[in-house]
Amino acid sequence: MDLFTGKKGLVLGVANDYSIAWAISRKLLDEGAEIGFTHLPGEKMERRVRKLVDPIGAKLVTSCDVQKDEDVARVFDEARKTYGALDFVLHSIAFAPIDDLKGPFVNSSRDGFKTAMDISVYSLAIVSRHAAESMPNGGAIATLTYFGGERVVSGYNLMGVCKAALDAAVRYLAYDLGPKQIRVNAVSAGPVKTLAASAVGDADKLAGLYEAVAPLGRNITREEVGAAGMFLLSDLASGITGEILHVDCGYNVMGSPGRAIEAAKAGASL
Repeated sequence: MDLFTGKKGLVLGVANDYSIAWAISRKLLDEGAEIGFTHLPGEKMERRVRKLVDPIGAKLVTSCDVQKDEDVARVFDEARKTYGALDFVLHSIAFAPIDDLKGPFVNSSRDGFKTAMDISVYSLAIVSRHAAESMPNGGAIATLTYFGGERVVSGYNLMGVCKAALDAAVRYLAYDLGPKQIRVNAVSAGPVKTLAASAVGDADKLAGLYEAVAPLGRNITREEVGAAGMFLLSDLASGITGEILHVDCGYNVMGSPGRAIEAAKAGASL
């Protein structure tokens, strides 16, 4: 369909080919988008990202430290010089110090909390502010969240609190930027093996739980999340803003273990 022919955007947060941001980028590229990419500071992260984006001829590949206002401003200045006006921005950035992430939320350090909130939540606000300046004709912004911000997910700890704040930020940014015809939404994906997920306890067990409980009786694929992210950034979603789109085979709608109970009973009777 070439939904993104002639459209240009910026993707912040690709780490490697397992990243959800890369899955979304692939779908955008398949639909004709032209994309610039940012990476974490450092030669190692640049090599990882360039390995993916150099073959597609990305015109902009640059580092971005979202904890520095001037660096975010620089990135968007470069994007405007390279592409002119932007049509979409994908924000895929989250971080918490490992000691604070691994332990119970009640034991989170003050500095760890500040760092996690700054990188995982405030970064969306400052990115959206600069994105709005780059979207004179309107556009779309999407970020990545998780169900652990809506309900307690064992092992998600401090990041769950950050995702709850991120979800609220999506709604307020959607309101703030609505008059500029800029939409802000989030994709809430089920368990996917990524670099970030590897830091969360019991990630493999979560995937099995989704397969047992979700109405579709399976876990998601990375391609499904990619398609959903592409949809939210496309004109097909022109009337959607402030939403959290769950891509989890329906897991989020369940109020009980559902068919997992029947499976457990059947197993016990064998």
